[in-house]
Amino acid sequence: MNWALETLKTRGFFQQCTDAEGLSKLMDEGPVTFYEGTDPTGGSLHIGHMVPYFAFRHLRNANHKGIALLGGGTARIGDPSGRDETRKMLDYETLDANVALITAQLDRFVGFDGSTAFTANNKDWLANLNYIDFLRDIGRHFSVNRMLSFEAYRMRLETGLSFIEFNYQLLQSFDFLELYRRYGCRLQIGGDDQWGNIVAGVELIRRVEGIEAYGLTFPLVTTSDGKKMGKTLKGALFLDPAITSPYDFFQYWRNVTDQDILRFLLMFTFLPVDECQSLCKDGKNPNDAKERLAWEVTCLIHGKEEADKAISGAKAAFGSGGDKSAIPKTEISRLRFDNGYNIVDLFCDTALVPSKSEGRRLVQQGGAFVSRGSGGLSASQLSSASQLVAITDPAALIGTDNLSAEGEIILRAGKKRYLLVTVI
Repeated sequence: MNWALETLKTRGFFQQCTDAEGLSKLMDEGPVTFYEGTDPTGGSLHIGHMVPYFAFRHLRNANHKGIALLGGGTARIGDPSGRDETRKMLDYETLDANVALITAQLDRFVGFDGSTAFTANNKDWLANLNYIDFLRDIGRHFSVNRMLSFEAYRMRLETGLSFIEFNYQLLQSFDFLELYRRYGCRLQIGGDDQWGNIVAGVELIRRVEGIEAYGLTFPLVTTSDGKKMGKTLKGALFLDPAITSPYDFFQYWRNVTDQDILRFLLMFTFLPVDECQSLCKDGKNPNDAKERLAWEVTCLIHGKEEADKAISGAKAAFGSGGDKSAIPKTEISRLRFDNGYNIVDLFCDTALVPSKSEGRRLVQQGGAFVSRGSGGLSASQLSSASQLVAITDPAALIGTDNLSAEGEIILRAGKKRYLLVTVI
């Protein structure tokens, strides 16, 4: 197998391929132009969107040429794949703005140079299509029975599939054909939920142009406990720092399970395979590997400065030095603490829990922690003598004696979520 495909396989980026042997041979002959498509349905990508773009960089590093296709046209309809309901229709101005934001995010990660990596927008050829001509020239190559055999459409038939969504596969296939005609693109990559659409595009190019094109999909990444990777209590792990702070982004990776460390090091970093394996050898502290994973991914997405700040903030939160300025923070009036701030109210007001009932449950289960201040808490309220102490009484009051000399207090909900409260 071609070494670029071997790299993808070794690092976990290989689920299905329309013709692995044929694609391998084509890659051996010289650079192959490939594309990955992303619909701009929001103003920020999340980490799940980035799996194909890590593969994108591996292929580019192997001297192949990549196109990041922004779906300014297809997003006007919405892909039914992986959905159990119709996507919300967005106005054209919103979609154009989303395209600009996502292009900037991808440029920071990929580094578009206009030659070995560049962007395209399918709005350029889809927005003004003549529908009759499109059906005559493109639609005639599609079998409804064949389309309904793909899982994405079978699943949606159970909840209702609109006619406009039914057209999505035709449009995505037409994208592949258009990219072949414009740039000689022979390969589409994407998540495995795109398999049906990718196969349809490969078949369309074969029928219309008599050329063999290829499709390659990657696994839909889940954590070892079966949850969708990149999902947190606050929602998806977004790349936009205004939605997911670099510190929270770092903490997600720092707190992955031991079983996921090696797999995520291989997929979400560019460390050599042997170094990834060395970090996870028996006898080594898994927390060191998690910290390296968290720093590497944060550096790739947010830059070295933010990654350094995040790791320093994490060290400060855990009481092992570092700079606490990177910890998520909020401000609260000192008056609340002068009269004693109920622990449940404090965690609810700072959004560490979504409701008071969740706050009471967190406290009773020993998951609500506060940092020691100058005065400390009564022995009956403490469950440990560490820097951060658990409050187990829902009626406990947090007062000014719990504040540091700088007028600050660190809160922790469970094992992962920290907040620095500054009293003003």
